[in-house]
Amino acid sequence: MDTGIERVEPIPGSPALIRKGQLLTDASGLEATARWAEAVTETGGVYRVRLSRGVDVCDLVASVRARGVRASPNHIVTGQPLYFGGPASRPFPRAALPAPGPAPDGPGTGSVTVALPDTGLTEHPWWERSPWFLGRGRETDEVTDGDGDGLPDPQAGHGTFIAGLILRSAPGARLRPIRMLDGHGIGDEAGLLHVLGRLRADPPGVLNLSFGTHTFDDGPSPLVEAALEDLAGSPAGTVTVACAGNTASDRPFWPAASPGVIAVAALDATGQARAPFSGHGPWVDACTPGEWLSSAFLDHPPFDGYARWSGTSFATALVSGAIAAAAVERSPRQAAEHLLEGTACRRIPDSGVVVPMPG
Repeated sequence: MDTGIERVEPIPGSPALIRKGQLLTDASGLEATARWAEAVTETGGVYRVRLSRGVDVCDLVASVRARGVRASPNHIVTGQPLYFGGPASRPFPRAALPAPGPAPDGPGTGSVTVALPDTGLTEHPWWERSPWFLGRGRETDEVTDGDGDGLPDPQAGHGTFIAGLILRSAPGARLRPIRMLDGHGIGDEAGLLHVLGRLRADPPGVLNLSFGTHTFDDGPSPLVEAALEDLAGSPAGTVTVACAGNTASDRPFWPAASPGVIAVAALDATGQARAPFSGHGPWVDACTPGEWLSSAFLDHPPFDGYARWSGTSFATALVSGAIAAAAVERSPRQAAEHLLEGTACRRIPDSGVVVPMPG
């Protein structure tokens, strides 16, 4: 594990991962934490406070929250990596798949915007001519070998795989890739808050979060919740869809467990039962198959641009795509309600409404 990452366990049996000695707050928390601060940096109204050696981040956060201050440890967020149980998963090569129709540069492209903060996106035949891809910044590109060992990083291609799944459900969607996780599938709450702040200027219809975290107190981060509420209340009415985690437990996984977020569990390949690795619980809203899905991937041996992979990350992408597809004739919020609240919806206990696979 990265030496800058610390495992904490204020609640026995409920560990969490944080950046050592880092506390996040807004302007209201600066005075409350100044006594323990060694250095402070600010991005978009979020302050990262580096605490003096020996200060217990979790105790300090609990103390200032009791005084009404929004604060949080800088939690580690992860995509596919598993630190708290559940079966490991890696991608497997597969033969080429037909491109989702219509053609990437065909009519209807870009009707609904789906923001995709993840590991980034690589060039692929499915979208190489799409206006949204051609207009992206290079800082969104997947970094295949970030550690320079000559091999693809373990989670490189995660964002590309998710992008392909969204387009398989909603071929006309306009994707907005953002590189937030590294090639090991790791990022942090500060990075997520930075992304959410950037999105306020041009909110997407759908926000796909195929990553998450356990928190030190098993509750939500007040900073992340506030940022997501801002997007939901924007003129776009952003619908946030997040993975329930590959934890095989009912422990809340954030931000999926937040009331305003659609939390997605994975079903097995039959689509009839929860996948053994999937997070679950009363906080989960929807589920769809998440085992052995096929999608776009890196063009790097042994892969030839396509792969099969399993995880709640990928079930989440299918639900985001289903909402985007249904939002062509209604708002994203109305599309989500239609998808999850229909009278004919089948439900699975602790996994929510079953969303059909595309096609």
